[in-house]
Amino acid sequence: MKNLFWPKLTVWAQAILLFAVFFAFMAGIQFSTPNMPDNDGFYHIKMALIMREQGLKPDFIWLPLTILNEREFYDHHFLYHVALIPFTFGDLRLGAKWSAVFFASLSFLAVWWLLRGQKVRYAEFWSLGLLAVSQAFLYRMSITRPLSLSLSALTLGMHWLLTGKNRHLAVLAFLYVWMYDAFILLPALAAIHLVAVFLTEGKVNWRPLACVVAGTILGLVINVYFPHDLVFIYRHLLPKFTNATSISVGNEWFPYSTGQLLSNSPLALTLFLIGALGLGLRGKRMDVSLMTAFFAVGVFGLMLFQARRFIEYFPPFVLIFAALAWSPLLSGSDGIESSEPFPKPIQALYHKVIPFLLPVLLLFGMYISYRDAVLSIQGSKPYTLYEGATKWLMANTKPGERVFQTDWDDFPRLFYYDSYNTYLIGLDPTYMQLYNPGLYNLWVSITNGKIYDLSEAIPNEFGAHYVISDLQHGDFINVAESDPRMREVYRDQESIVFEIIK
Repeated sequence: MKNLFWPKLTVWAQAILLFAVFFAFMAGIQFSTPNMPDNDGFYHIKMALIMREQGLKPDFIWLPLTILNEREFYDHHFLYHVALIPFTFGDLRLGAKWSAVFFASLSFLAVWWLLRGQKVRYAEFWSLGLLAVSQAFLYRMSITRPLSLSLSALTLGMHWLLTGKNRHLAVLAFLYVWMYDAFILLPALAAIHLVAVFLTEGKVNWRPLACVVAGTILGLVINVYFPHDLVFIYRHLLPKFTNATSISVGNEWFPYSTGQLLSNSPLALTLFLIGALGLGLRGKRMDVSLMTAFFAVGVFGLMLFQARRFIEYFPPFVLIFAALAWSPLLSGSDGIESSEPFPKPIQALYHKVIPFLLPVLLLFGMYISYRDAVLSIQGSKPYTLYEGATKWLMANTKPGERVFQTDWDDFPRLFYYDSYNTYLIGLDPTYMQLYNPGLYNLWVSITNGKIYDLSEAIPNEFGAHYVISDLQHGDFINVAESDPRMREVYRDQESIVFEIIK
């Protein structure tokens, strides 16, 4: 009995210790500032609160002039919002920040679980490398968005692909659809695994891919928002592949320059080279796990070169690839048995140098990534932006009053502080553009200060009699101040509110 119990206890102790390290590290980054690192986090935590108070499928009334209007609304982060509900008790801002720390730590632990499942020597050490691999990766993992859970899903998916847990894959694919609209990445990973099995073993194993596809299809059809989920996915993803709309959806859809990648993810790029070196030193063909990781790195690398938002996938999969490539080389007589002998100089280098050098390099990398991630997150906008203005609106407007805003990405903050009113545009500018292109173009012209009869255009075309803006929209504010029917009713150091006099 002791022999059966002790290994399980050891694994649990390792998992708890690693989670504690990950949690403390990410908490240090997260709480280096009182602010939220990303606008969307305000929306997600408030949406979770509304779901707790009103039910899991509340009426979404806040963006009536977009494809997220009340009739067509689809919560493409449904399970993520459910997962956020425990963090909505107490201060919402702190709950949002703690949730980001918790889910990031879970995703890092999932990487360790994958490496351990593949019997990678020093899996704990490799997983700690996630804290050093990329400053940009750590920043993205600090955002209150489903990015961490998406990484966890892909990591567990790869683990179950390599261990033949096909039923687990079907369930995971189903849940992934309900959690995040990046669910297509799991079928892509399963297809990569299919190719890797064929190239390494000469056989075609369709079952894992079939289970993932089946789970994905069921997740789309057996869905509380069906068929609006299918319509939304089509309308949401299509604009991302056209130059006409991708320009306006935010910086995360632009690629990094080479200099930026070298600056924010040097260790990730170095690990890829180290992994490639490990392939050469192995002196044998790749197995299924290594080839799957290699192809996954290639796919996520191509995605990263298209849009910086995919930085949450490339660094961890590079680390997984490097760990799998080097595991046989780092195995001693008490480690994993290698199928072929390796040169003695390599083993000697490992026993004499690497045990001392690698911890130093890891700690140095963790320090650099931590420092740079803290600097990035401390550059976030103050969380109080629009707090005073929305309080004024709630005290002086009727329930459901439509408010004209001058930035599409202000909606999460406005919604966070004031779900009493409704707004024009939010979460993605294409949602309004797809709903009514002419109205969207007019909104753009107005916010750029190119339309002068604001007191006529805003009520007549948008049904709004109140306008909220930050103080950065100088051209718009100048036009508004010159309109006699645009009355300034509130101003602070960050924002301004106009009322349109009838």
